[in-house]
Amino acid sequence: MAKPKVYVTRRIPDAGLELLRRECEVEVSPYDRPLTRSEFLAAIKGRDGVICLLTDKVDAEAFEAAAGVRGFANFAVGYDNLDVAEATRRGIPLSNTPDVLTDATADMAWALLFAAGRRVVESDGVNRSGAWKGWGPMQFIGGDVTGATLGVVGAGRIGAAMAAKSVGFRMKVLYTDARRNEALEKAIGARFVSFEELLAESDFVSVHVPLMPETRHLFTYDTFRKMKRTSYLINTARGPVVAEDDLVRALKEGLIAGAGLDVYEREPALAEGLAALPNVVITPHTASATVSSRNGMAVKAATNVIAMVKGDRAPDCLNPEVYK
Repeated sequence: MAKPKVYVTRRIPDAGLELLRRECEVEVSPYDRPLTRSEFLAAIKGRDGVICLLTDKVDAEAFEAAAGVRGFANFAVGYDNLDVAEATRRGIPLSNTPDVLTDATADMAWALLFAAGRRVVESDGVNRSGAWKGWGPMQFIGGDVTGATLGVVGAGRIGAAMAAKSVGFRMKVLYTDARRNEALEKAIGARFVSFEELLAESDFVSVHVPLMPETRHLFTYDTFRKMKRTSYLINTARGPVVAEDDLVRALKEGLIAGAGLDVYEREPALAEGLAALPNVVITPHTASATVSSRNGMAVKAATNVIAMVKGDRAPDCLNPEVYK
């Protein structure tokens, strides 16, 4: 009996590929880059299953191209690239990779918080350039972390994990979300507040909301005007949550002290002027880039797509209605 055919739109860790190859006939994109739209649509034709990335738009056009496909497994916890409603209408299961990258992403938010707040990248650059002439009392003065107020926008898995790590720094934690996280409140004394109060009171604002119509451009120039001029924005969620041109303007005008970003509105492109600013740290979407997290994502994606092509329920199915 022929094995199910699975296409992987970009190489993933071997932990996932080895699992796939035991059960399926596997083809991996030969390119170490995102596929173009035409390449993606051509590659998924005749496949039983597909492991796709956030850069792959999986919509009605993709479902038509992959006629007969038994499912798409997203190599990400976020899934704003997937048209879940259309997939459900067509009876096609979709999945993501929850839980395995929670701590890695929360850790990255902290890395950006420290790098931006303590001006690590900026001062490192000066030192490497040879421009540093020795210690001075007014050099590279940044924000205090210990005892500061942390504002968490979105207290789901990652936001709550990020907040929990603040205990060692004796921070006051505020959070805002569509619903209360009473477990977080009980664990660390976090306080549920309005978005406006969080902006006004926080020294560091860390973003952890999914990208939805109501969160797109949640942060605009007017939002930054409501923040402390000494505050920092940290975003490891989704780029379009922040109006990036507005952020550039706010940073130039000193409406906020700085920012740490791992995601971008028009990724991989950056807003004009962003890279030239000394008060922003910009990493290339590496929050989940740890050995355990990426291996875990690969295994989850493989496990999900194997279940799909066998006609079984995917463990991390986003639209379980298709199984009814």
